[in-house]
Amino acid sequence: MRDRAEFTAYVEARSPRLLRIAYLLCRDWAQAEDLLQTALVKVWRAWRRIGDDPDPYVYRALVNTHASWWRRRWRGEIPTSAPPDTVDARDAMGAADSRALLWEALARLPRGQRAVLVLRFFEDLSEARVAEILDCSVGTVKSQTSKALAKLRVDPQIVTATANSGRN
Repeated sequence: MRDRAEFTAYVEARSPRLLRIAYLLCRDWAQAEDLLQTALVKVWRAWRRIGDDPDPYVYRALVNTHASWWRRRWRGEIPTSAPPDTVDARDAMGAADSRALLWEALARLPRGQRAVLVLRFFEDLSEARVAEILDCSVGTVKSQTSKALAKLRVDPQIVTATANSGRN
């Protein structure tokens, strides 16, 4: 029988890691904190029924809560008066800019593909474990991973930044 002390210990031990996962899913620290808190409330309600390894349940709660929030959010275009600045490869901050481009490209992926990449590569989980968490087949995890990586390889902003850095 799981009790409040076990839940508290789990949350204290895993919160930094879970917050990073939530951030990678939604790309906003304030929203990540809200996402984690909401998911932990759901986990608390089911804590006594969760087996010895609560991580898959918690990961799934994070992904599903993010998905439900994602469905409700309006995604209208935001017009700007000028195009965004381009990256100068000679800049000392070039590596940070490249990392920012990668984060932005990750944010443009569909939520399912982003969830697969976060769980596979950030959490370093096996394909089978990710399939179990997301309640899908291993083949789906493989295809979503492949599609997500292919999209990142041809992302226009990454391709442009790579081409610009090769000219300098």
